[in-house]
Order: sequence, then C-alpha cells, then structure tokens
Amino acid sequence: MQSVIESLKAWQPHPFVDHFTVALILLGILTDLLASIFSARLWIRYMALSLMIAGAIGAAGSNVTGGWEAEKVWDSVSGAGKTVLERHAWWGDVLPWVFGGLALWRLGVQFVGFIAASRPIYLLGAIVAGAAIIYQGHLGGVMVYDYGIGTALLAGQASTPSPLPSLSVPGPETTSTPGPVSSLLPSPIPSIAPTTVPSPTSTVLITPTPTTNNSSSPLPTPTASPAPSLGSGSAPVNPPPGESPSPPAAAKNL
Repeated sequence: MQSVIESLKAWQPHPFVDHFTVALILLGILTDLLASIFSARLWIRYMALSLMIAGAIGAAGSNVTGGWEAEKVWDSVSGAGKTVLERHAWWGDVLPWVFGGLALWRLGVQFVGFIAASRPIYLLGAIVAGAAIIYQGHLGGVMVYDYGIGTALLAGQASTPSPLPSLSVPGPETTSTPGPVSSLLPSPIPSIAPTTVPSPTSTVLITPTPTTNNSSSPLPTPTASPAPSLGSGSAPVNPPPGESPSPPAAAKNL
C-alpha cells in the first residue's frame, strides 16, 4: 500500500484532482438550479445529486493530495507566501466536510419526504459553498503564480538556462560610446599589390646612317630598312671572292 501511495505522490495529482473537484461541484449546483426551473424533469435532479456526490468525493481527494504537497514545501515557505499557504490549507481542511455534508443533505432532499421541504435552504448553502471553493482555487493560483510555491523556482533551481555571455569583437580602437556595427568589426587586412616587374624587351638593332663628318652629324636615327645604306669610301657591295667584307668606317667609329 505504501508503494502505491509513493507512486501517486510521484505523479503530483493535486492540481488535476482540484480541477475536477471544482468542476463537478459547480456543475452540480448549476444543474440543481436548472432542476428547480424544470421541476417535472426528475432526471435533472438525479444528475445534480450524482454530481454533488462525485464533487464531495473529489474534495476529499483534494484534501489528501494537498497534504502530500504541503509536506514538501511547508518548511521552505516564509513571509506573505506562508500566510497564503496557511489560509489555503485551512480551507482545504474545511471544505471537504462542507461538501460531504451537502451531499448527505442532497440525498435527504431527494429521498426523504420531510427533508425535501428544505430544498431552497440547501440551494442557498450550496451557492455559498460554491463561492468558497472558487476562492480556494484563487488562493491556490496566488501561491503558484505569485510566490512560486510548489515549483522549482521556490526550491532555488533554475527553471531556465542562464543567458549566453555576449561576445564582443575587439576593433582597432575601443571607445566608451557605442558606434555603428561596422566599428566593432576587425579592420581588414591590408592587401599588398604585386610589384610590376618590367618584362625584358627585345633588342632593336639600330643601324646608323654614315655621314662624311661624324663629329658634326646628329645622332643616328633608326631606320626601318633591313640593310644599311653605304656612303662614299665604304667597302664594295659585292666583294671579290675569297675576301671578307670590311665594315664601314662609320661602324668602326661606333
């Protein structure tokens, strides 16, 4: 039996047991009010009776499961949250008896003749009890959403991962005032332009034009003719066979 209880505790059934309890009781009260309007429809009254009995059983279950949760957090809560927790626990101990008594009363209204006359008083008491269970649910919401009771936040455990540290890329200069995004980026690496190496040029053969007076003649100008022009005193164009041609005099001076 103890293992079954421990397994139920691991499921943390208190929230959804509470929700079913509130829904069953409020729906039972509304159905009973509707049965007062349609008094000839007996099945509506039986439905209201069944809902009230199920709601009373749910209220007992809420009390038990609420005690399981209170054991976990009672010593770790203090301040204003502890006040809300104590008030919620008090109503949790009282309301199961209230709804248990209403369920027995509703049985008497349905099946016992002299108790049937107290139906209007029963409906008034059921409405007040319905308002009380709504207030009880409100206290439970305040505990969870305002004070974090029963959550990992109260136990000091981080429910969300810590944010990643911001990474800043050092720029060429660090200033106190934020600049544009481009100033935070590193300066580009300067590119080295390749040095232009002059390509060797082909040697142009310059053939000077010989003149009679080398000292007074201007600098020779290149000509496009493939053969040099020979002046006076130069070697014959066609030397006799067996003899090597001698270079022109102007060429020797160069």
